[in-house]
Amino acid sequence: MIPPADMMLFVAVVREESFTRAAHRLGVTKQTISERIRNLEERLGVRLLERTTRRLRVTQAGATYYERCSAIAAQIDEANSEVQQRQAEPTGLLRVSSPVLYGRKYLTPVISEYLARYPQARVELMLADRRVHLVEEGLDVGIHIGPLDDSSLVARKLGEGPIHFVASPRFLAKYGTPSARELRSARCIGFNAFETWEAEGVKSRIDPVLTVNDLELACEAAIAGVGIARVPAILCRDAVHDGRLKTLFGPRPAALRAIHVVYPSRLNLPAKVRLFVDALATLAEPVLPLPGGSRRKRS
Repeated sequence: MIPPADMMLFVAVVREESFTRAAHRLGVTKQTISERIRNLEERLGVRLLERTTRRLRVTQAGATYYERCSAIAAQIDEANSEVQQRQAEPTGLLRVSSPVLYGRKYLTPVISEYLARYPQARVELMLADRRVHLVEEGLDVGIHIGPLDDSSLVARKLGEGPIHFVASPRFLAKYGTPSARELRSARCIGFNAFETWEAEGVKSRIDPVLTVNDLELACEAAIAGVGIARVPAILCRDAVHDGRLKTLFGPRPAALRAIHVVYPSRLNLPAKVRLFVDALATLAEPVLPLPGGSRRKRS
């Protein structure tokens, strides 16, 4: 089989009408060009070029061969341009995963702007409060909250999500406002039968009066006066703002959870991933301070 590279080299020689100019354009030596054309002619069994010390002439067979090879070269150039264009502008399906709460609160404006700006792109969003395996599940991008546990992924930090202790005014009026040391005996809403909370440097083993597996339900239960909940600021900020909940133990958050966007590799990063990550960093606002609290700068 004739190597396509040698066919493209022959096209370059004919177009330049010179071994020397073709060698210069392709970044190879004149001797290399001459040897490869000679090998091409031997494999084809025909003479493609007539060479003299002053000029280069294409034979009749060479002219016919050039027309065919030139058409192939144009198709190759078109294919290369198409691939490069696809790398420059997002096309096709982008599969994104996110924790449920973050996805509901932040991703709609990001995705809307992304799809409006890049009409050839499509997005599939999967909301799941579990550990997602990007590569195994065929995902392009993931939102990760908390410590990173997979060093093989590329991570870009978007910000930090504050966590607060909250309770309703009705609950506090009935049971009083506990100190950090009294938290272990307070009525709490937790996510496990027994778990450890830390407030103002004091760690407390709590025994929840209500155990749930959903953050929004925990927040609603706190508003209803069931007990003290430990929930993200993005979830409770409206209730704090309108007085349905109060923060405990001062305005500082009980904890900060790092928020990252992760993707499998930087190598030959597709435009759809690169530009979506940029949109997340620009449009998403993962830190919403509670009323009276201080805004922490992004890192």
